[in-house]
Amino acid sequence: MRFRPRAFRDEPEINFIPLIDVLLVILIFLMVTTTYSRYAELKINLPSAEAAKSEQRPEQIDVAINAQGRYVVNRSPVTFRGPGALSQDLRRAAGDMKDPVIVISADANAPHQSVIHVMEAARIAGYGKITFTTQAKQ
Repeated sequence: MRFRPRAFRDEPEINFIPLIDVLLVILIFLMVTTTYSRYAELKINLPSAEAAKSEQRPEQIDVAINAQGRYVVNRSPVTFRGPGALSQDLRRAAGDMKDPVIVISADANAPHQSVIHVMEAARIAGYGKITFTTQAKQ
């Protein structure tokens, strides 16, 4: 005699094949959309350009930056005490010019931050015209 009725119970099973398919699709999607960049192989050689020499502008302020990050404004050396102080030097060099062009002549080995300091000082002084000089290839 059977006291317990025999129930037909299906054993639960987990089908891994659809799960693997979905994971492979996600993996392929991530591999295709990811960009791989190598910053160690980035080589930059600055400044050089092929252009005719431009004429001297009457309303311009020349700012030179050497490889050590020292500044010269209109052929007079200035010490860097911050962008605010450098903006005062630019205003002093501008005199009665309304909107002079700031011409930045930076050495190829000058720190990038030095150029940014000049750009920030020009912004503080209210001068919006900035240009850079380059040398022709020899």
